[in-house]
Parts: sequence; C-alpha cells; structure tokens
Amino acid sequence: MSPAPTLEGLGMNAQYASAGTIAALFAQQAAKTPDATAVIVGDRGVTYCELDQRSNALAEHLQGLGVRPDTLVGIAMERSEALMISLLAILKAGGAYVPLDPHYPLERISWIIQDSQMPVVLATAETGKRIAPFCASSRLVVVDDPSLSTYDTRRLRASAVGRDLAYVIYTSGSTGKPKGVMVENRNVLNFFSAMDEALGCDPGVWLAVTSISFDISVLELLWTLTRGFTVVLHGEERSDVIADEIRHHEVTHLQMTPSLAMMLALDLRSFAALGSLKQILLGGEAVPAALVRRLRGVFDGAIFNMYGPTETTVWSTCGRIEEIGATISIGKPILHTEVFILDPEQEPVAQGEAGEIYIGGEGVARGYWNRPELTAERFLSIPSLSSSRLYRTGDLGRFRPNGEIDFLGRADYQIKLRGHRIEPGEIEAALEEIAGIRRAVVVMREDRESDKRLVAYLTCDSGNGEGPAELRAILEAKLPDYMVPSSFVFLANLPLTDNGKVDRKALLNLPPPHANPAGQKPAEEQPATQLEQVIANAWKDALGLPAVGLHENFFDLGAHSLTVAEVHARLQDLLGQPIDLIDLFQFSTVSALAAHLAGVRTKDNRAERAQRRRLAIQR
Repeated sequence: MSPAPTLEGLGMNAQYASAGTIAALFAQQAAKTPDATAVIVGDRGVTYCELDQRSNALAEHLQGLGVRPDTLVGIAMERSEALMISLLAILKAGGAYVPLDPHYPLERISWIIQDSQMPVVLATAETGKRIAPFCASSRLVVVDDPSLSTYDTRRLRASAVGRDLAYVIYTSGSTGKPKGVMVENRNVLNFFSAMDEALGCDPGVWLAVTSISFDISVLELLWTLTRGFTVVLHGEERSDVIADEIRHHEVTHLQMTPSLAMMLALDLRSFAALGSLKQILLGGEAVPAALVRRLRGVFDGAIFNMYGPTETTVWSTCGRIEEIGATISIGKPILHTEVFILDPEQEPVAQGEAGEIYIGGEGVARGYWNRPELTAERFLSIPSLSSSRLYRTGDLGRFRPNGEIDFLGRADYQIKLRGHRIEPGEIEAALEEIAGIRRAVVVMREDRESDKRLVAYLTCDSGNGEGPAELRAILEAKLPDYMVPSSFVFLANLPLTDNGKVDRKALLNLPPPHANPAGQKPAEEQPATQLEQVIANAWKDALGLPAVGLHENFFDLGAHSLTVAEVHARLQDLLGQPIDLIDLFQFSTVSALAAHLAGVRTKDNRAERAQRRRLAIQR
C-alpha cells in the first residue's frame, strides 16, 4: 500500500504535532470564539468561555485531589452540561476519563471501578447516590455542588503531554469480564487531524446521540469542540425526538450506527428531517446497501461509512459513499494509519482475497489496562510489514482494486451488533453462573435480511425452572441491554465438532427460534378484537412468526430496536393515528398495547367532542 501522507502541507493537521493534548486544543478554540455557543442542553446554550471557565474550576479541584497524568477518573452521569464540564476538567487536570454509564447494571459499574482502581469518581447528586456503595476506595465528587465554582483557576497547571492517557474505555471481554482500552492524547489528536482531512473543518451544529461509553462519542463531543462546532446533546433515550432536535437546532452533522439510521429511516417524520443535514456518518456495524438507497431518497449530502475498533482510536478507515453496490466498502485508511490484510501465517494476502485485518499507525492505543498478556497477544510487532505496532482486529476483510476495503465479518466469535462489539463469552459466563444451566452458547442469527439478533442456546440440569423471562431479568441486572439475547433455546445437548468443541455453525443451521412453536395456543389467548388482531398481525409479520398470542411479550418473542421501529411505522399507517414510540416498550403485549391505544382513542374522541361543544357555544 502507498505510504501515509506526512504532516507537512496539511494545514490544521499541523496541530497534531504542536498542540500535544485535547485540553490544549479546546483552550485555543475557547480563546478564539469565547462568545460562541459550545453546547446546547435542552433550551440552554453554554458559551465556549463559560465552558472553559467552569471546567477550569473543576480541573483545579481535581488537581488538588491528586489527579495527575495517567490518573484514572471515573465519570458517571447522564448527557448533560455537567458531563461536558467534567470531561474537559479531567483532561485539563492531566488525567484520563473512564466512562461509567449510569444505565449500566450496577455489577458492571462496580467491576470497572474495582478493576481500574480509580482514585476519583465524578457524578451528579442523582447518579452519585446510585454508585456511592461501590466507591469505598474512591473519592466521590458531586460536580453540581456550588462550592466547586469558587476555585481559583489561575493556579491550574497544564501537566499532560501527548503520551499521557486521555481515556480508558471498557469493552466486552471474552473471559466474561470487560477490559479497559488505554488511549493516549496523541492517538486522539491524530484522529482529529484525520477527521479534518475527511470531513473538513467548517464548524456546524452536531447532534450528539452517543453514550461516552462508546468511543465514537470522542468525535461528537471533543473533536467538535476543538473545531468550533455547536454540540447539541441528545438528552433523551427516545429516538423519536431526534427529528425535532434536528429541525429546532438546524443540525448539520449526525453520526449514528446503521441500526439507529434504519429506525429513523422507517419513521416518516424522522426520515424527512434527515434531508436537512449536510453530513451523515455511519459506523459501528456493517452498512446495508438498502439503508443507503433509502437515505438517498431524501438526503443528497455526504454519507460516510466509518470503521475502526476502540483499540485503534475511534475510526481507522473512512469512505464517502458515492456508489451503491451489493456491499458498501469501509473506505480507505485515515491519516497516518496503515491497514494490512493477512493470512493465518501473518503474510499479506493477494488483492481480492479475504484475510484478517491488522491496523497500524498513530491511532494504535497503548494496550489494555492491567492486562499485559492480552496486550501482548493483540498488539503485535511485525517488522517485515510496518515500523509501528499493529493491532490484530479479529475482523475479516479484503482489498478492492481501488484500495478500498470490504468488511467481511469476524474471524473469531466476536459479534458486532447495532454498533456494539460483543464478546459472546461474557454473556455465556453470565448465563452459566445461573443455577441449573450447564452450558450456554450465544450466537448472532440473521434469519431475515438486516434483522440480526442474539440467540442463547442452553443445556440445563433436569428440573431447572428458569424460563426466558426469568433469564432475561437476571441478565438485565448484570449486562447492558444490547448484550441480552432476544431468544433462549433449550437443547438436550449442544452439537459438537469432531474434536469435541461446540459446533457454532450447526447451531446457526437449526430452525429460527419460535419458527415452530410447540402446540397451538389456547383460543382464549388469541387476539379477539379488531385492534388486537391488527397489532398481532404487525408483530407476527415483523418477527416472522406463524402466530402471536394475546399475552406474549414482544421482546420475549425476539423483538429489538429495529423491529420496534418497523412495527411502529406499520401500526401508525394501519391505524391512522400517531403512536408514541415509547409505548411499544412500555406496553409489550398485544393485550396491553391494544388497551392503551383504545384509551388514547377514547381520550382523543372526548377532547374532540368537547372542542365541538365549545365551538357550538361560541357560534
């Protein structure tokens, strides 16, 4: 492959060589545009000057608590003004932030706090109450305490340099426990320079929809603020308000997983709103050609496909989608990044042949926190190929004749699902901790195009009474929701290969879960009213089932965010009435949803009759 371009002659990319840290770049931008709006939360705008001063005050406090270069500082809070202040304060103090998503199960939060041995954790008053029991060995700082604004920011000492850590993000681990990826300031600054080159440096309005536990938030929250953007924090978990946010704030840029993009594309209001954007970035999982074709029906701006593991700093390849073929390439390596596609002997494969993707260059992270053996296994030196360390991704790919790369899936059993990288072993370990379960194997099935879901295959001791609903509840207390399987299939024995290992391919050849339900449901469980039948038919078609019972749980049957979006759009069309997307999560049986929608209709009819009476009186 051709050598990466050098820094000289790249304009703003020279900042990579001179600035040294994310904090320094933000300070430069704040001095340049102090009165510009940096962040919007709800209807409140925060200027660059205010964000700079308030983060300086908190940084001074953190330095007083001993935060220095490579000190890990936890951050547990919702997307908010306090979150932005805290991120910048940690970086200004010289430390590295460690996301603690308050929506994660407490067991996972506790593990990260203990494993990282973080001496300080930042939280709001609300989130602090939830995590306080796990911070016995950490100093818990409540950032919305008014006393923190009294610190003398003139004493703030800039202490970090490019080789110091910027953040440690925990990703799913094959041993059953998450592992922390250590990313340095220099890695991030090179990424920033690459985004300057790929996306341009003209500031706009960026709608940030991603949790800071997902590393693509680094682009949304930090690159933007070092380049003069206004960042709108999407403060809702509901995707159906994104359209309103795009219109209200005149958003120009949106980055999202293909799964979220599909949800928006299936909702007519959201789909229309996407047309006003200037750039759409897709990444985190394979991009279906059908999605791009649908987006092109309303959006004529730039659509980028991005690829990269956390271990190589957010994105490592980028491609602007110009043509829509059978597959969408992941583009070419970004600035100062090398991509090699190697065979099992770590030799380059011929152009067009499949092999494992190895990534080198300035984005390669320091390694895994406190995991030297795993770091040595995944971060390699192959002198015959590159002068830098290479990260072995475990992903398969191939080079096209024009140098672009096709992503071909995983070389091992790791899964990419709706933007999240998942180690099945972590889910399997959690299942096998449950009394009565002898063996658990988790695979990703795609029994219908663009409908990927996790399925757990289980063997159990006789007499084990845990059903799918109970298993789901147990896992939801331990794992993020995206790691909870959609279906649980109980087998007498797992299929094995000739050498005695579990035959995962054989599991994928089994009939889809729920495709052949045992026995006919009793008549009293079947939908009876016209409204119940419309809902049941929509669920049945979306899930590919022969029938849906009146009291069966939508999510126990295998639904996930994409099927929710599909059913939402279809029901609104069939019923001719607006439906709040959140209702499909809250009323997850045919019976409950029908009763709720009937109540909404009754309320609307009463309001309409009352309005007619008022008009008659006025006349």
